[in-house]
Amino acid sequence: MAERTVDPAAPARGAARPVVQAEAALVRHYRKLVRLAYVALPADRDRHSRVLAAHSAVQRALPSRWTRRSDPAPGDEDPAYTALRLRVLRDGLRPRPARRLLAPRVWGLRLFTPHGGEQDAALEHALATLDAPARAAFALRVVEGLTAPEAAEVLRHAGVEQAERAVDAAAGVGASVGVGASVGVDTARVDAAAEPDLSAFDPCAVRVQPTDLLSRRRTLTAVLLVGVLGLTTSAAVLSGTGTGDRTGAGPVASSTGPAPAPPGAAAAGPARLVRVPADLWQHTARVDFTAWPARGDRREDAALLGRATTAWERPGPQTRAEPGTDTGPPIAPPRLLYAGTVDGAAVVLLYDGQRLARYTDGRDGGLDLARADDSDVTTAGAVVLHRQGTSVRYLLAPWVEAAETRRIDRPDTPARPLDHPDGLTPAAPGGVLTSCQGATVLQLRSSPVVAEKHAFLLADLGGLVPAHLTYTPPPDRNQPARSPREATGPDALQAWARAGCAAPDGTPGVKQLNLWAFAVQTLPQNAGSASWVCLRADRWTGEGSAATAVLLPAAQGPQRTGGGPGRSCSRFEQDTLSWAWWRSPQGTEFLLAAGSRRVARLTVKGPDWSTDRPVPDHTLAVERPSRTNVQVEGVLDGGTRIGPPH
Repeated sequence: MAERTVDPAAPARGAARPVVQAEAALVRHYRKLVRLAYVALPADRDRHSRVLAAHSAVQRALPSRWTRRSDPAPGDEDPAYTALRLRVLRDGLRPRPARRLLAPRVWGLRLFTPHGGEQDAALEHALATLDAPARAAFALRVVEGLTAPEAAEVLRHAGVEQAERAVDAAAGVGASVGVGASVGVDTARVDAAAEPDLSAFDPCAVRVQPTDLLSRRRTLTAVLLVGVLGLTTSAAVLSGTGTGDRTGAGPVASSTGPAPAPPGAAAAGPARLVRVPADLWQHTARVDFTAWPARGDRREDAALLGRATTAWERPGPQTRAEPGTDTGPPIAPPRLLYAGTVDGAAVVLLYDGQRLARYTDGRDGGLDLARADDSDVTTAGAVVLHRQGTSVRYLLAPWVEAAETRRIDRPDTPARPLDHPDGLTPAAPGGVLTSCQGATVLQLRSSPVVAEKHAFLLADLGGLVPAHLTYTPPPDRNQPARSPREATGPDALQAWARAGCAAPDGTPGVKQLNLWAFAVQTLPQNAGSASWVCLRADRWTGEGSAATAVLLPAAQGPQRTGGGPGRSCSRFEQDTLSWAWWRSPQGTEFLLAAGSRRVARLTVKGPDWSTDRPVPDHTLAVERPSRTNVQVEGVLDGGTRIGPPH
């Protein structure tokens, strides 16, 4: 028997173990690696492409053969994870990360990270200004929690020559968007509790939406036709080759027109714009912006539509977005809502299912983006097409049968009719709702096809979509809590006339403003009555704020008593209280306090005195000789204690 020899260069039996360790490290840290790749990738890509590219970069980080480095990068106790992280970073540091055949592919769906708040939108813009090394440095500081020296050392191992410069650039961007605590120049390791919320930068927590189904079907049909045509041409060529002159004189079939583009090759140009039937709103249960037909005298102007879609596909310096609005390209083939000339300017209005995009042609124009998801009959009732000074021109929803304008501070003055041929109104006066100077609001009435005798108010707040005004009347102790209703009745108009300018938020991006009259108080010394109100502003982003106020007799305006961000005075927090100082006509000083319908007791504590008593009518008036610092607390009928909103 021949003696068996062993090749010293052959791998040992356990050589595969490092690969197994690497795979285990990749699975264990997959989410963190993918987030690291997503933040480090170029921010000029759309979110769908970045999500897929991030997963692809991490999956490619696992090599077929694993070789341990003799000088593993610092900052991690697991050499396998450290090596994986280096490979992911090197992939993101390429000028344009490579695409591989085995990269993830998604057909018929679009993937998006969750919508974030204002900080996430600002961070998205800031990352777009950084080069690849600075983005990688930011990712190492925020996602990995490394100190500045550790991040610089990892970048040097990844091939970055000026690593400290990249770390400093990342620190500047982090400080500018409010995450300086995590990426500042300090050398302490980031506390996990102080890590900013980057939910909008997590490619493992994605939303899934379909692409445009009709367009996809047309594209698939075109591809099949191209395939049939190609087979026919090949058969004809082969036939001609076999029977005709070998010099090429035989019959050859040819196409008489250009071949349709393959799937995914077409940009979001005019040909991909979605147009719905003019009467769709009469036959669908989803009455929102998706039911708006294309209107305007230039809706067939391909050149104008091309400029509008290009402006959205490639956001630039003239792209303006309301707070909390993603500035990326459309997430689905946009719907054309309007294309026409308004006051001498060409205007195009598009909708991608999440955002409205208003494109205005010309040097002083540009693209304005606003959130418009989860809209309904009222919040999709109008869009601002053009603004000049305090005057605005609206495009109204196709289901709006009648339109009027009215001054919010003149509830007894009849509304004035507003013409709207093909949905477009003439210039209408606006005004700032929160200025107490008397803004003009829209009063619209829906067609009976949608809702019988349904009128509602919209207030222009300077953005694309006016805010919906609602009203919740005072409580009835014998009835359940009331829900917001349209602010078109006499009591609602009177309340908005007196308290509207106390609204906590009158900026673009507010979806709904509700005025809740939570208590009515009879004042001492026969001085009349006071109304206690809470005004709530809810934004399209889901954020909100509230402000309480008291309406006193003979007062020129509301007296603000408290408020702040949060969910106070919403359906998720229906208990509230407030207090204020008041001097009677006889000159007596009183502390007034009031609570909502479930407040059973009110407690008031001052430096040298206190009052604690049940309040059957939910209000309290305490005579005091002078104003001092006090604390007011309410006790609900179930025993829970609450304080005024801050």
